[in-house]
Amino acid sequence: MREQGRTRWLASAALVTMAWSTSARAQTVATPGFALNRFEPAERGSEWFANDTLDLRGKLRPAIGITADYGYHPYVLLNPDGSQNTSVVADQLFLHAGGALVIADRLRLAFSLPIALTEGGTSTVHAGQSYVAPDGAGVGDLRLAADVRLYGTYGGLLTVAAGVRAWLPTGAVSQDLGDGDLRIGPHLSVAGDAGQFAYAASLGIIYRGNSQGFDGHPIGTETEFSLAAGLRTKSRKLLIGPELWGSTAIANGATVFDARTSPVALLVSGHGTVGDFIIGLGAGPGLSSAAGTAAFRALASVDWTPAVVEDKPALPGDRDADGVLDPDDACPDVPGVRTDDPKTNGCPADRDKDGIADAQDACPDVPGVKTDDPKTNGCPADRDKDGIVDSEDACPDVPGVKTDDPKTNGCPSDRDKDGIADAQDACPDVPGVKTDDPKTNGCPGDRDKDGIIDNEDACPDAPGPKSSDPKKNGCPMARVENGQVKITDQIKFKTGSAVILKESQPIIDAVSKVMKDHPEIKHVRVEGHTDDRGAAKMNRDLSKRRAASVVAALVKAGIARDHLTSDGFGPDKPIDTNGTDAGRANNRRVEFHIEDEKK
Repeated sequence: MREQGRTRWLASAALVTMAWSTSARAQTVATPGFALNRFEPAERGSEWFANDTLDLRGKLRPAIGITADYGYHPYVLLNPDGSQNTSVVADQLFLHAGGALVIADRLRLAFSLPIALTEGGTSTVHAGQSYVAPDGAGVGDLRLAADVRLYGTYGGLLTVAAGVRAWLPTGAVSQDLGDGDLRIGPHLSVAGDAGQFAYAASLGIIYRGNSQGFDGHPIGTETEFSLAAGLRTKSRKLLIGPELWGSTAIANGATVFDARTSPVALLVSGHGTVGDFIIGLGAGPGLSSAAGTAAFRALASVDWTPAVVEDKPALPGDRDADGVLDPDDACPDVPGVRTDDPKTNGCPADRDKDGIADAQDACPDVPGVKTDDPKTNGCPADRDKDGIVDSEDACPDVPGVKTDDPKTNGCPSDRDKDGIADAQDACPDVPGVKTDDPKTNGCPGDRDKDGIIDNEDACPDAPGPKSSDPKKNGCPMARVENGQVKITDQIKFKTGSAVILKESQPIIDAVSKVMKDHPEIKHVRVEGHTDDRGAAKMNRDLSKRRAASVVAALVKAGIARDHLTSDGFGPDKPIDTNGTDAGRANNRRVEFHIEDEKK
C-alpha cells in the first residue's frame, strides 16, 4: 500500500510541476483514490443485473458466473457552469467474476471480484487539484455477501430477504480500483412474480470509510437502492424489463440526491435461461453526473447454476402420476384431472365436452370440431375463416367483420351503409352510388364529371375547377344558369373609370365562349351596378359606361353587336348590404341577362 501511495505521489508531483509552468500562482493538491466503478452486480444466479430475484432454493446449490461491464465517461470534471471539462476516466472495461452457494433453501453465501481489463482517460489539473487518469489492468475490492430468506419462496408473489455485504480493500487505490478502506452494507431485498409480471427492489446503507470526496464533493456513508420490473414469457425462460439503481451520500455534509454525489443509472435488460445457464444483456444511460456514473453502460453476463427439479413421486398404482389411482383412472397412462364421472375421471380436462382435451382445444369452453390447425382445433366451424362462427355469421361464406347487428355480423364492412362493401367502395366513409368504375364506385354523384362531388360542387351541372371558396368550388368562370350567364369573378375596372383591367380579360373570354357554345342565346343585356358611395347620378352614369365597355369587349371577342345591349343602374339594385366592405364589393358588379333564348 505504501508503494502504491508513493507511485501516486510521484505522478501528482509531475502534474504539479506542469501546472506551475503554466501559472506561477497555481497551487495543486492531489485528489485521493477511490473505487470509481459504482456498478455492483447482483449475486450470481439472479435474473437481473443490479437487482436480485432471490432464488434461494437448494439444499447445497452452487452458482458461478461473470459479467462484462463497459462504462463510457464514468468520471468527467465539470466547469462551474456545468459544462464538461475533462474526462479523467473516459472508458472502463471490467469483468465481475463471482460465485454463490445456497444452503438449506434459506442461506446464501457469495463473493464478487471486479477485474479491470482496461481503463483510460486524461490526467489534468482542475480547480487546484491534480487528477491522474488510471491506466492498465488490476483488481478491485473483493465483495463478500450473506443473505437469508425471511419470507416467501422464489416465484411467489413476495419473497423477502435480509443480507449484508462487505468490501475488502484489495483494489489498487492509485488506479481508482479500491477505497483503501473497509466498506460494509446491510440491506433488505424483496422480489416476486404475479403471473408473467416480475419485480425486485432493495434498500440498504453502505458504511464507507473513504470520505475524501470526488471533485470537491464529499462522499462517505451512503444509502443504496434499486428497483426492477419486467415481464416473463409463458415458459419463464426469458425475463425482460428496466432496472433502476443508485445511491446517495448521507454523511460529511453531503446533500442528499445531489447530482455529483448520487450515482444513479437506468438499464434495460433481458435474461434468458438455457438449461443450467442464465445469459443476460443490458444497456442504459447514467442519470446523474456523480463520479463513477457512466454516461452509457453496456453489460453482458453468463451464469451457471443447476436447475431445481421439484419431483412429485407417483403414488403407488398411479402410472401417469396425476393423483388418480390406476383402478379409478379412465386414462391411466395420460395425466388428467379428477372428476365424478368414472368415464372421464383421470382423463385430460374437456370442459366443453366436444371430445377434444382442453390442452389441445383452441376453444375449450365452446363445443367445436376437430381440425389439423392448432389455432382452430376444437372451435365451432367457421367456413369463411373470419373468426365468427357459422352459427352467428350472417355471411358465413364471405369473410367479414364482427358487429352487434345479427343481420350484418360476419359480413364485409360497409361503414357508410350505402350497400357497397368497403373493399369495393372507393369512398367507404361517405354514402354513394354504385358504378362500374372502381375509382368512383360507392362515391357520391358527380353529374358534371369535374371530379368534385355534387354535395360539394357549387355548380353540379357545369364542370369547373376546384376552389377553396365553397361558392366557387366546381364552377367554371362563366356558365348559363337561371336566365343569366353567371360569372365566378367580377369584372374589374380602373377606379372611377370604365376601363376594364387586363386581369378581367379571361372573364370576357369565358362569357364569349358560353355565348358561342349556346347559339340558342339570341340576345344578352349587359347590366352595370355600383355601391351607394358617391352621388347616385354619377354612379348611374359610371355603371352605364362600364356596361358599354363590356359590350365593346365582347364584340371584340367575336360576339355580334346586334346580340348585345347595355344599361346601368348605379346603386339602385343592390344584392347585398352597403354597410360593409364585402357587401359593397358584391354590389359593384356586371351581370349578363339572357333576354331572348331559343327553346
